[in-house]
Amino acid sequence: MALLTVLMQATEAASTGLAQAGGAIGAGIAAIAAGIGVGNIGKSALESIARQPEAANDIRANMILAAALVEGVALFGVIAGLLAVVL
Repeated sequence: MALLTVLMQATEAASTGLAQAGGAIGAGIAAIAAGIGVGNIGKSALESIARQPEAANDIRANMILAAALVEGVALFGVIAGLLAVVL
């Protein structure tokens, strides 16, 4: 019976460590993906403004909206990852 208890404690400790590592990796991936996404949005917006300078205001407004949506999703990902580490 004591051996079973020790094995259960070891398994629980290993799964807790694995969950914390997964949460930290997930938070990092979310932050990196957000950076890549916002970079692509900015690149595309600058190319579009270079092609059609008269539409710069519309393009800029849509770029800011898209970047905000990407950052919002990334924030949820980072918070979920950090909660996995803490809890």
